[in-house]
Amino acid sequence: MISVKNGMLALALAAGLVTPHARADEPLPTNSPRVQAIQKAGVFRVGVLANPPWLVENTSGNGDQWSGPGWTLAKEYARLLGVKLEPVAVSHETKVPVLAANQVDMTISPLSVTPERLKVIDFVTYSSTSLCVFGRADNPKVASAKSIDDFNKAGVVVAYYTGGGEEHWVQQRFPNATLRGVSTAGTAAPVEEIMAKRADVSPINRIPWVALNKKVKGLKAFPEGNNCQDSKEMGTDVGSAIDKNQPEFLAWLKAVETRMQPQLTAEEKKAIDGM
Repeated sequence: MISVKNGMLALALAAGLVTPHARADEPLPTNSPRVQAIQKAGVFRVGVLANPPWLVENTSGNGDQWSGPGWTLAKEYARLLGVKLEPVAVSHETKVPVLAANQVDMTISPLSVTPERLKVIDFVTYSSTSLCVFGRADNPKVASAKSIDDFNKAGVVVAYYTGGGEEHWVQQRFPNATLRGVSTAGTAAPVEEIMAKRADVSPINRIPWVALNKKVKGLKAFPEGNNCQDSKEMGTDVGSAIDKNQPEFLAWLKAVETRMQPQLTAEEKKAIDGM
């Protein structure tokens, strides 16, 4: 049976007088030294370095400087903490060390989860990155393929950038194919090898694949469906990070992220579609 109180709440929600967001706020872990320090300082310091679609910098001079799911989540943390959100510029070399040095409370420039990083930082993951495999749609080997497994056979040439993060994956994933390692050309994948028909397929991260597919016509990617955004190939979790040994703070951060996940996913998709 629905109580009068619950019934009135349901009516209020339907009328827009109360929002689920207002009902779902997670209580602050006031026993957390980090929370105490943040509230005393009045600012939530976050390390920022643009990395679309998760953290997007607006350099036009108009509107908000930052956007994307990483920024949205950080804003929610600051709101719940009752403090100002303060971005602190970091580099690829410093975005992890600044945490131990207490120069920021959290790095929101997106980081991939790795065993090495897990030794020194804790993650609040809200996304993932993975690989797609693409080729010319008019290539009979590509047109007849049903899955990525169909490219692991003799007669198929797989191009990849030597020294890239996907090199080891390619070697493990396609032991029966002919592998063609090429030098990095400043693009997300060796698309020239595909277009010139020197290779049949090549791996590409699922994020830049969307932009490449818009720019270069006549390509086809695997896994098929949702523009290859659901690929689990070489999947790696992505998120924000804090320094180790902050269990109360970490648990609270993760609880907020869980509630925010649908919004974060929608913002990521919007950013990718706009790339």
